[in-house]
Amino acid sequence: MDEGKLDWDKHVRDYLPTFKLQDEVATAQMTPRDLLCHRSGLPRHDFAWLGSALSRKELFDRMRYLEPRADFRSIFQYNNFMFLTAGYLAGEVTGSTWEAVVRTRIFEPLGMKDSDFSVEDSRKKPDLALPYGEKDDKVVELPFRNLDAMGPAGSINSNVLDMAQWVLLNLNKGKAGDKQVISEASLAEIHSPQMVVQEGVFRILEKFPEMFTTSYGLGWFITNYRGHTWIHHGGNIDGFTAFVTFFPRDDIGVVVLSNMNGTSVPEIIALNIYDRLLGLDQVPWSGRYMEIRDKSKAQAEKRKAEVDKDRKTGTRPSHPLEDYVGDYVHPAYGTLTVLKDGDGLRATRCGMTFAATHYHYDVFDLASEETGLKLKASFALDLKGNVASVSIPFAPGVKDIVFTRTPAK
Repeated sequence: MDEGKLDWDKHVRDYLPTFKLQDEVATAQMTPRDLLCHRSGLPRHDFAWLGSALSRKELFDRMRYLEPRADFRSIFQYNNFMFLTAGYLAGEVTGSTWEAVVRTRIFEPLGMKDSDFSVEDSRKKPDLALPYGEKDDKVVELPFRNLDAMGPAGSINSNVLDMAQWVLLNLNKGKAGDKQVISEASLAEIHSPQMVVQEGVFRILEKFPEMFTTSYGLGWFITNYRGHTWIHHGGNIDGFTAFVTFFPRDDIGVVVLSNMNGTSVPEIIALNIYDRLLGLDQVPWSGRYMEIRDKSKAQAEKRKAEVDKDRKTGTRPSHPLEDYVGDYVHPAYGTLTVLKDGDGLRATRCGMTFAATHYHYDVFDLASEETGLKLKASFALDLKGNVASVSIPFAPGVKDIVFTRTPAK
């Protein structure tokens, strides 16, 4: 923006003519500001990219097939595709790549020598953290997740010393030492509220009495914490949880990095440190988050007990299992392959394998052992009675994703 290559409020299509979404209004009116404050109308649709072998450009081109959940600019909905688009846009207008833009304009001026853009690079380093998660109440090592194609949405690997330089840039009004890396005016725009965030969106936004009036700037959450302006953002991917935060008016910041999947510990640690640095009475954050976790587990168990209440017993599939075998395709979510597996079925998609067991009629339970994800798959027949498609609720809030069967090879 400072170099005049972009304007916050010009249309994305002025820079990327092939940009297209299902919503024609969003396609025509979307601006870089809209991309960065998550008001596109699209829900997450993360399974459209998670594990995909597609390139960044191919993922960008497939966004047109994703169903919106709300009208353009009506509500806040976090969407990683919008940050992919923003990064892709930055690369295109500079005649380079998002990686080159970040390296030359952020990493190098800030001396962030240990930060990289791919787990393929970080895994070659002698001192790296391994990813872990919880399975059956035990901590287990997880495989690394490659995010190269979705890079702008969260592929940077770093450490606390490098991330401290990033936080200092934000606290020092765009300066790294004596060098003005980003103008004070641009940084103020990035740190300013752009979109109201409705309650219940993220764990950190639970309605605690110490926090209120949460909004989203351009890539940052902005919260009032005990009378202090607090800017923060988390990051989560398989086996890792990050929390990068600062209080701009109090000139303090905290970065917490964890090699544990979906843990609240970074939030607890950061909040405890802030209570100490601000000289405030310490809130029992650990106890509060433990209570939230226990309630969530209890609710999950209750849902698990209720999940089969509508099941019709004594039914069977309308066809022999062999008739369900084949490739099923969705233009954004790619190919789902159904295979015979002993006396049952299994399904694979983007490197993820699901055991498929009969539920009732032509509905099957899909269960991923790697992720613990459980979904229902509903097969449908054409007018001739042949198995023609399968619908799976991969994206809450929109219609089930329909994969259409392709002709047998």
